Amino acid sequence: MPGKEPDVADVIQSYRRRRERLMPMILGGLAVVLLIVGIILIVLWLTGANPPQLPFLSTRTLTPSITPTPGPPTMTPTPSNTPLPSETPTPLPPLVHVVQEGETLGMIAEAYEVDLLILMAFNGIDDANIIGVGTEILIPPEGTGMPTPTPLPSTLIPGQEIIYVVLPEDLLANIAARFNSTVEAIVAANDLDDPNNIFVGQRLIVPWGIITPVPTETATATETP
Repeated sequence: MPGKEPDVADVIQSYRRRRERLMPMILGGLAVVLLIVGIILIVLWLTGANPPQLPFLSTRTLTPSITPTPGPPTMTPTPSNTPLPSETPTPLPPLVHVVQEGETLGMIAEAYEVDLLILMAFNGIDDANIIGVGTEILIPPEGTGMPTPTPLPSTLIPGQEIIYVVLPEDLLANIAARFNSTVEAIVAANDLDDPNNIFVGQRLIVPWGIITPVPTETATATETP
């Protein structure tokens, strides 16, 4: 007995059911294929000769820090040597020479390169020929000069005493006449035993202006008739 012919409506309904079951599978397969193709294209794109600069894939380039260039070396000032205060030389005491046999004062002055008159004044010697053996002679330091004349104050009054240093070739009479004094007053003021025994460099007390100076007479030429 022949089979029953399928109903057309059943066939159509069966086709629709199969299509509904296959459609998700087809769409899922198509999605997988598109995903694979997309991944391949992205890999080829990124690994090509000129890969795109994507903001989310690019590595941030650090800005190089500026290293300061060292400047020229600072010159250390050389400390200047502070000059030390010069020391004031201490004057040396005069040398002492003991007169030997046969020596004269002139020989001693020449040996020490000292002026004879300065040597006499420094030692209070009036006569260079009178020195004895064993006498100690003081040698004046270099630069010692002769005693200078005693300056007179401008406010002297008669009878006021001054100090006078005896110079070579001075005599007591000459000193008395220079200061309007007398030999007797000078002898008494200095307690001198011998008015003729004074020496170069000796300090004398001289009473000034105790006598009136005698005016010097000037010779007047007279006409001969």
